[in-house]
Amino acid sequence: MAVPTRPVESAAPPQSPAPPQSPAPPLSPAPAPHPVDVRPPLRRLVPLSLQHLLVAYAGMATMPLLVGTALHLPEDRIRLLISANLLVSGLATLLQSLRVKGIGHWVGARLPIVMGSTFTAITPAVLIGKEHGLAAVFGATIVSGLVTVAAAPWFGRCLHLFPPLVTGTVIAVIGFSLVPSAAGLVTGGAGGSGGGAGLALAAVTVLLVVLVERLAPPAVARFSVLVAMVAGTLLALPLGLFDGSGVAEAALVSVPDPTAFGAPTFLVPAIAAMLVVQLVNMVESVGDTLAVGQIVERGDDAPTVVRALRADGLATVASGALSSFPVVTFGNSVGLLSVTRVRSRHVVALSGLLMVALAFFPVLGAAVAAVPGPVLGGVSLVMFGTVGAVGLRILARADLTDSRNLLTAALAFGLGMIPVGAPDFYAPLPSFARTVLDSGIAVTGIVAFTLNLLFHHTPRRSEGRAAVAQDKDHA
Repeated sequence: MAVPTRPVESAAPPQSPAPPQSPAPPLSPAPAPHPVDVRPPLRRLVPLSLQHLLVAYAGMATMPLLVGTALHLPEDRIRLLISANLLVSGLATLLQSLRVKGIGHWVGARLPIVMGSTFTAITPAVLIGKEHGLAAVFGATIVSGLVTVAAAPWFGRCLHLFPPLVTGTVIAVIGFSLVPSAAGLVTGGAGGSGGGAGLALAAVTVLLVVLVERLAPPAVARFSVLVAMVAGTLLALPLGLFDGSGVAEAALVSVPDPTAFGAPTFLVPAIAAMLVVQLVNMVESVGDTLAVGQIVERGDDAPTVVRALRADGLATVASGALSSFPVVTFGNSVGLLSVTRVRSRHVVALSGLLMVALAFFPVLGAAVAAVPGPVLGGVSLVMFGTVGAVGLRILARADLTDSRNLLTAALAFGLGMIPVGAPDFYAPLPSFARTVLDSGIAVTGIVAFTLNLLFHHTPRRSEGRAAVAQDKDHA
């Protein structure tokens, strides 16, 4: 009997060795933050912010000082105007550099932009103040700010109407038209000290900026303006050009009082005059924002311009409510960015916080104001000249071999510089016309914008006839 055998199981095929596991690809490093978003260490952040503050303070104090003096206000009221201006400028600078979500949209360019009152509003503010009082100036400022917020999207859609031909010309005239104010600081205006000693001190201050920029290592060259201001102030001591008496006389703490001039009033003539000036301010803000965007290599586009103008508008509304004047981007910051090449918006944000502190601690403002006029004038000459040079650099992107572009730039420069060289040129004209024509920046913006529109966005008659003939041929 055969014994049943168990079927032999087939041998399993040999297992092929598993392929070696390739190592996981290394994680790509996180992209480095943009220089605009980098926060410098505290030891550099504070002096860099102080540098912005010192450069901007003269302009922020000068605007309310000139208006208050022209309206024959007592000194305590002028100090209130200066404190309110510092408070609003600081808040606006924080808003512009940090950006917040408000009114359903983002507000602020998130760029290193210093904000402050514009000299363009001096003439209308004085004329309105003499005829209707400062309350009418503040009411017109509130309305102009609301209009700016409403018009910001339109400016963004029409950004193609502000090519380098327009923005470059406007920025150049902004810088060059402010040079006389720097000279006034040196020779005796706005707190300067005249005489040969003042001229020499201003010249040494300018020379120090150049030498630090040329000879110092890059880490120190960023502070060239601050070094020149500190050294110039020390040199002013033996020359008798330093006056620190204001520090001893200033109050330690003070709260800005928006009710000191009464509630804002809303008068049609005042509003109409301020709206014209605010239109020019918007063109100036567009140019400065685009210039800063090109310097820091971020934000020179329509959405950023719209957010910047919204911040301008809201800050101007708050400015009128707090007894101050229209707020606009400060051209000084454009010059300082070009000179120091420090692009961090956190530096500017801290300078805005310091402005707010100055508004509540007048003794600090008095210490800043103690910087001698010739020193401020020398630094301002560098800053304003740099703003003008930045404008020329932007203008160089336009095709100046085109006779139409050359004519636009020539007329905008020529007519815009008339109020600078001949301040009384338009004196025979009525006050409403002088509100615009006495501002070289306003004239430049209007001429450049209008001629660019005429030459490049309006069809020529021959082109129109050719289009009509072509339509007839197709018919």
